[in-house]
Amino acid sequence: MSPVRNRARASAPEGPLGRAISNGMSKERERRIRARKIVAYLKKAYPKPKSELKYRTPFQFLVAVVMSAQCTDKAVNRVTATLFKKYKKPSRFADAQPRAFERELSSIPFFRNKAKHIIAAAKIVSHKYNDRLPRTAKDLQRLPGVGYKTAHVVLGELYDIWEGIPTDTHVKRFAYRFDLSDHRDLKKISHDLERIIPKKNWKYVNNGLIRYGRYVCPARPHDCLAHPLTKLWSPAVKRWHKA
Repeated sequence: MSPVRNRARASAPEGPLGRAISNGMSKERERRIRARKIVAYLKKAYPKPKSELKYRTPFQFLVAVVMSAQCTDKAVNRVTATLFKKYKKPSRFADAQPRAFERELSSIPFFRNKAKHIIAAAKIVSHKYNDRLPRTAKDLQRLPGVGYKTAHVVLGELYDIWEGIPTDTHVKRFAYRFDLSDHRDLKKISHDLERIIPKKNWKYVNNGLIRYGRYVCPARPHDCLAHPLTKLWSPAVKRWHKA
């Protein structure tokens, strides 16, 4: 037996703790292999990650992402088709009358909170950043209504900066279906994925799984044994995340 293998055996604890550590390492290794195959498919199927939200200016994209929480991109695009003709720069959003702005967003879920956050964020960007969006996740997450997911979606879409993997509802359900995370919290799922997927491939995860979830494997239970990703790991066909 080689000295390296001897040292590995000597350093591993024995008994239940040792077995638990060994099983954990094996599970992590399997997840890395599975994630690599999934990302390889996403890179091929969706080689140019791009959001389907419509916008013309960077701040409009931030607004659209905030609006898209628990709402479809199609519904957001219907609202912003008119909204973004009126509001282009952060200073215009900052000057919006709250009640009137709420009415303009009223067809999407949680429109009152979203309107409040958008106006508040616009005032900060207008006054502190001279109408320019900050380019770090830390600064973006200081804006009202902007969390880990939104910050990294914005950075990736606008600046091709991928310092994290955004997790939305699509990413969450596929992380469960393909057993890539033990968590249900979006940020914790992001960190699990970031650990098992090489950073150079982070850009393909969110937009790739969103498109796959919309056009190939929707959330409702159905027979997906013949779907491309399920073919990579067949146990996924029986794993359906409950909302």
